[in-house]
Amino acid sequence: MGCKACEISLVIMDDKGIKELNKTFRNVPNPTNVLAFPMQEGEFGNISPGLLGDVVISAQTAEREAGEAGIALEERMSQLLIHGILHLVGFDHEKGTEQARDMEKKSLELLRLIEENQNLSAF
Repeated sequence: MGCKACEISLVIMDDKGIKELNKTFRNVPNPTNVLAFPMQEGEFGNISPGLLGDVVISAQTAEREAGEAGIALEERMSQLLIHGILHLVGFDHEKGTEQARDMEKKSLELLRLIEENQNLSAF
């Protein structure tokens, strides 16, 4: 993915905390499952080239979604972590069908590297 020696910060929190972040940074007043905060973008994006950014996951939402999907919490966390990391390196499913397809393809490729469940979907 073009990263030889990159670093991320991973924060796992509850719905209350991620709801506050979602409202502050996206103006969405609801909890979400994962947020990504890239550090390689904007005016100060070159200050620390090895730092990709932060991935924030709601453990409560992940647990609920895992139950709904009939998968293990750890599998759902893998899906969300990969999703967040892909956002940090520039993938964005909200920019159209082709970009969403590319992100899903890369998500599946990465999931197959770390998860035993080969039937696990991308997101």
